[in-house]
Amino acid sequence: MTEVLFYHMQNMTVENVLPPLLEKSLERGWRVVVQATSPERADALDAHLWTYRDDSFLPHATWRVNDVTDQPIVLAVEEDNPNGANVRFLVDGAALPQDAPSYERMVLLFNGDDPDALALARSAWTDCKARGFDVTYWQADERGRWQRRN
Repeated sequence: MTEVLFYHMQNMTVENVLPPLLEKSLERGWRVVVQATSPERADALDAHLWTYRDDSFLPHATWRVNDVTDQPIVLAVEEDNPNGANVRFLVDGAALPQDAPSYERMVLLFNGDDPDALALARSAWTDCKARGFDVTYWQADERGRWQRRN
């Protein structure tokens, strides 16, 4: 069964939240697709992942590269799964893909300070529950650590 994790970001950005979650995914041996909503946004995330920390490296590429099937993390804008990922991150309001049940885990990052993003996340939550996915809701505590909420 697909597990869908909803990460409610407040006073945070995707640029701050995504890299550590991707690091944890790689530590677990997972292959990942990060779905953005535009080529420009995917390119911005690509540039950020190369420079977000001086002492870290996240092996990744965009969907445009020739060896995309070999990449552990692929930044994409389409719903396809070019690297055979078992985990998919959805950022900036990217919609659940048609093949959502084929993933072990989907991670939806949404800006809780944006009413439109909040409404999209609520709709996605309802959709995921109706489809029988195992859904969980995560919110950062005062120290910035993610806590599962009910």
